[in-house]
Amino acid sequence: MSFTNTHETHLLTYTLTATSVTRPTAWYIGLFTGAPGEAAGGTEISGNAYARKTVAFTISGNSATNTGAVEFTAASGGNWGTVTHVAIFDASTSGNMIAYSALSASKTINDGDAFRIPASNLTITLD
Repeated sequence: MSFTNTHETHLLTYTLTATSVTRPTAWYIGLFTGAPGEAAGGTEISGNAYARKTVAFTISGNSATNTGAVEFTAASGGNWGTVTHVAIFDASTSGNMIAYSALSASKTINDGDAFRIPASNLTITLD
């Protein structure tokens, strides 16, 4: 995963200054059909029963992985399209995108299909 410009600024502020940075207290996964980037953006799914899902992480060394499976409600009333990217946010709607990544394999979600990220399959590593 890559951090967005906004979060990179927060990390530098926290690490290299005495200025306080507001830390999120919850994290959410969003699904995208168009690639987000350093400045956020991209095409997040909307409608058809889509909503971001909460995620918790376990830290080991310089990596963080999702502690449990992230289960999205099945698409209802229409297709979501082909999910190509995921992103971590600090809010269930709007908010700031923290990090983003392309999926290792895209997944088409049609009406009635659900999207699932198994435990330990979402990893953020700092080098």
